[in-house]
Amino acid sequence: MWTRRKLKTEVRWAIDAGYRIRGMIVLRADEGWGPGRIAEALSCSRSHVDRTLDRFEQEGLAGLVDRREDNGTTKADEGYIATVRQILRDRPRDFGYRRTTWSKRLLIEIACHKTGVAVSKTTMGRVLKTLRARRGRAKPLGPCPWSKARKNKRMALIRRLIASLPEDQVAVWEDEADIDLNPKIGSDWMLPGTQRQVMTPGKNVKRYFAACMDAQTGRLSWVKSTRKNSGLFIAMLMKLLKVYADKKVIHVILDNFSIHTSRQTRDWLAEHGGKLRLHFLPPYCPDDNRIERKLWREVHANVTINHDRDDIEVLCDDVVRYMMVQNRLANTVAESRAAI
Repeated sequence: MWTRRKLKTEVRWAIDAGYRIRGMIVLRADEGWGPGRIAEALSCSRSHVDRTLDRFEQEGLAGLVDRREDNGTTKADEGYIATVRQILRDRPRDFGYRRTTWSKRLLIEIACHKTGVAVSKTTMGRVLKTLRARRGRAKPLGPCPWSKARKNKRMALIRRLIASLPEDQVAVWEDEADIDLNPKIGSDWMLPGTQRQVMTPGKNVKRYFAACMDAQTGRLSWVKSTRKNSGLFIAMLMKLLKVYADKKVIHVILDNFSIHTSRQTRDWLAEHGGKLRLHFLPPYCPDDNRIERKLWREVHANVTINHDRDDIEVLCDDVVRYMMVQNRLANTVAESRAAI
């Protein structure tokens, strides 16, 4: 009984969380709990429970002490971690392998070749965690045909335009997005042993949005269509003329998508676009379009990824509802700034 009282006291005041868990395993076993119940209650593995109880039976309280401090010098030292960081900056094919993505086993093999140190997959997992590395999706990019100096010059002109707008002018970021009834599949939190299921329709249905974001206030304007053509872009321009009827000039910052420069678009601008000014971004540079990062990326993350809608119009209503919420938030921010 004195051992139980002593163990309860040590568990209560233990600084090491691992020692505290091992002590609780012994205490629960002494109360008649089975290994499975203990493992579930303390969120640890069944093997850890069995190993802890075996050591306690053989060595008493000394068997609960963490023995890793007796392992000697760690293999994954700062030099090893730096080597793994350098390896991750390249691809497997840069080291002569056919694989296009990294695996822990391959990282271990290349790091061992460079450092002479072989580690386990568990240790490599800790190294990756130390580096804050993550398994993410690669981002597709097209090669920008412009020189870096030319691209920077264009972006500097656009930033100066936005910063020096007169009261009777406005600048907006414009872009289009596809909304698919067939859901985009993305990452999500799931419980151990489970995998979230996303039903897909037998036939995909698409809708297309064109939207503009005020470069100063962040307010959104948008139109929707069943086709992604010049008519969609022209409808967006007509919407801008109504929304900013009190402005003398509307500057539209947009990418080089073909519908922005089609004959139909040029003819419409020649007849109705007297107060519209189009400013084209460098080609194949989606990250330079603010609405792409601030709106459409968030729409997909919050609405379309893993969605469970079976009606495209209902899904579009979700998209519109999200944009309306963003407009309310933009109004709140504007009012706060005005109060200051």
